Amino acid sequence: MNTPKGLKYAKTDEWVKLDGDVATIGISDYAQDQLSDIVYVEIVVEAGDSVSKGDTIATVESVKAAADVNFPADGEILEINEALAETPETLNSDPYGEGWLLKMKLSNPAQLDALMDADAYEAYNESREG
Repeated sequence: MNTPKGLKYAKTDEWVKLDGDVATIGISDYAQDQLSDIVYVEIVVEAGDSVSKGDTIATVESVKAAADVNFPADGEILEINEALAETPETLNSDPYGEGWLLKMKLSNPAQLDALMDADAYEAYNESREG
């Protein structure tokens, strides 16, 4: 699995890239691999929305399953990756690049302290594999 350093990871398989108080959020390589071929992405928030940690960002559907994607922190939505509606498979091919879901301004960046670094996330994934 590809687990880039410098990102934060949630146990629910979201990744967060922090740039000041702006967070870019997507799903991890592990998540897209488990889902397999992604065929549909519905982002259920809009720019300007205020959101809370644990709320649903999006629903991602594949040929195998559907999964909710959740917010790792509180904040305000700044931008949504509209291209994913037309090309959901980008989540499979480039989950850490063009496959980002949204950008948000964090109201409490300290909430990200509870997330894992790349090494901890890799260890967590290995423990799930059994």
